[in-house]
Amino acid sequence: MLKKLFGKFQYNAPAILTLTLLCAASLGLNYLTGGWTNKYIFSVYRTRLTDPMQYVRMITYVIGHADYAHFLGNFTVILLVGPMLEEKYGSKVLIKMMAFTAIVTGVVHVLLSSDTALLGASGIAFMLILLSSFANAQKGRIPITLILVTVIYLVATVPVLALSPWMSWTDGAWPDLAASLGGPWLAGWLAASGV
Repeated sequence: MLKKLFGKFQYNAPAILTLTLLCAASLGLNYLTGGWTNKYIFSVYRTRLTDPMQYVRMITYVIGHADYAHFLGNFTVILLVGPMLEEKYGSKVLIKMMAFTAIVTGVVHVLLSSDTALLGASGIAFMLILLSSFANAQKGRIPITLILVTVIYLVATVPVLALSPWMSWTDGAWPDLAASLGGPWLAGWLAASGV
């Protein structure tokens, strides 16, 4: 009976679905531990170079999410765009791209930020959005969708970073700041996108 029921489902994008399940499990684990796992395993921040967890967290921070809204915002994008890209490029290539994105973003964060932690798969979501812009690009040409996605993302992000004390933020700071800068529509958009 169960085999017949579950036989109808297809694990069609193993890299994306596994990332989703890992992130959902870490979110649940974070709630069960009262935030301990996010603080010590699923966030990247500057520590001593001799701390072995510093290097582990360069990858694991993408698995942690601050709350359900953060998780939902990232995985709305990842689950919409990711399976198409995994079919086009393959699971191994996509895993390498996600790992590369995580490591580069983590290293840049550690180098530029001395007193804040970073967590979540927002960088991977943005990488997938940009990569999807190239999905049907012609050789030697720049897709207009790539330019639009990049501009729209930066228009929403750069002013918020420039006009706020982002080094001392708490959960929900993006939508609060967006509401003061652009009104409730911008706050709603940022909250829905998980930023």
